[in-house]
Amino acid sequence: MKRIKRIGIITMVALLGFVGIATMTNNHGKYFEIAKNIEIYTNLYREINTYYVDDIDPAKLMRTGLDAMLESLDPYTNYISESEIEGIRYMTTGKYGGVGALVRKVGDKAVITDPHEGFPAQKAGLKAGDIIIAVDGKSAKGKSPDDISDVLKGAPGTKVTLTVERPGSNKQIKVTMTREEVRIPNVPYSGMVSDNVGYVSLTTFTQNAGKNVADAVKRLKMENPNVKGMILDLRGNGGGLLTEAINVSNVFVPKGEQVVMTRGKVKDWDRSFKTLNRPVDENIGLVVLVDKGSASASEIVSGVIQDLDRGVLIGQRTFGKGLVQNTRDVGYNSKVKLTTAKYYIPSGRCIQAVSYKNGEPVDIPDAKRTQFKTSTGRTVLDGGGVKPDILLQDPQLGNVLRSLENESLIFDFVTQYQLKHPTIPAAKDFRFTDYAGFLDFVAKRGFNYETESEALLNELEETSKDEFYLNAIKNELKAAKDKILSSKKNDLSKYKKEITNQIEKEIVGRYYYSKGMIEVGLRNDKEIKEAVMLLNDPAKIKSILKK
Repeated sequence: MKRIKRIGIITMVALLGFVGIATMTNNHGKYFEIAKNIEIYTNLYREINTYYVDDIDPAKLMRTGLDAMLESLDPYTNYISESEIEGIRYMTTGKYGGVGALVRKVGDKAVITDPHEGFPAQKAGLKAGDIIIAVDGKSAKGKSPDDISDVLKGAPGTKVTLTVERPGSNKQIKVTMTREEVRIPNVPYSGMVSDNVGYVSLTTFTQNAGKNVADAVKRLKMENPNVKGMILDLRGNGGGLLTEAINVSNVFVPKGEQVVMTRGKVKDWDRSFKTLNRPVDENIGLVVLVDKGSASASEIVSGVIQDLDRGVLIGQRTFGKGLVQNTRDVGYNSKVKLTTAKYYIPSGRCIQAVSYKNGEPVDIPDAKRTQFKTSTGRTVLDGGGVKPDILLQDPQLGNVLRSLENESLIFDFVTQYQLKHPTIPAAKDFRFTDYAGFLDFVAKRGFNYETESEALLNELEETSKDEFYLNAIKNELKAAKDKILSSKKNDLSKYKKEITNQIEKEIVGRYYYSKGMIEVGLRNDKEIKEAVMLLNDPAKIKSILKK
């Protein structure tokens, strides 16, 4: 306690000294404003701590203030406490100390959803669907998945005991696991999707992403001498290390090519990055798959491929994150991850979205985006992400699938399915044929969901009631709601093929983990089929890439 008071006194003296110096040097300048507001902040904090009617948690109160301050900047500038450092290590290296299992809330319970193959949770026999009852003897009731995940993480070699309840059994299972260094592969799958087209999935730009992509391409070429096209899948890849974005580009781009520049407030930190190595193959036909979940380093790679006319982009417009973050120490083993620069790809454009709403980039009309030129003179635009050369409709099913997933109905159905099926055929051979059983399961759970259209109509109904217009439009409102309800009843049948595909991926994931899920997903992937057709039509590729 004395130490804390002493730190506070030293801090206040330092601040008062800073105020004095700033006042003498520039009474109306920026530094005076900084010092003044820091003093106001500490005075306010002291008054609340001393006189507020209830006891407060100083750390929680300060964290609220820090988060609110950084939230006013951009979604990527964040405070990282000492307890969250392990998460940053995972984001950059793809590894962490723990048991290798994801936890999420299903209903009111914390449930294991993804035990990673080959790590302590899976080796101990834990399965997706297991309900967590206690961790190290302490009840998990009321704990969030994040709270439980934090306890499961720890230094490799230490032990943790988990008590779970398996669906279909009233018995509780207690397992003690030794934490290991868990490594999540950034290239979880690579293989041939046709006789002459290879496929590489890259899920994150952690350490060795470039090497792993290069190794996958080399292996596919060696095992399949007739390969003439390659698909690099960056869908859902939220980015990672800038250096690995350069290395991944270098797999297909010649040595010495400038691929990205960073510019920020501190001019000494501005950098220009070139590829350093000989490419694996700078001539093979190339398609890069992107979507709205492709961000940051994914946008560097896809933007480089497009700007240099090296390959064709297929999918949806990317997220729009053209910012570079660095971490800075702020004391007591905590850090701040802050945006220090914007990046610019070969054409000179920055694809950063200029504004956000609820943490998501706001769409920018093409007419308001600046034009740039690729190597062959094609027009490309800055701001708001990278627009694919072949723009396809978002394959997501919208409300029906989102609602099934939000209510964990597919997850729970597959948990019951797994209890009845100890084994299934190989991933490539498995087919789910009991859709009637799924519909029966969904009906028993009383599945219902609200479409965006219904939400808007309900909002209109409330507003019209407040403004006394409801009587004038109530018949039209009822007719519109009835039509939507009638159409909704057919959604589960209308989207049978797509929902079946999702069920198949979830089932195969329980037996063959992430590799199996990807393999099943490729089987019905319309964007993969589009890419294969394109790679078998060199004339069309040439026509797309020319001015």
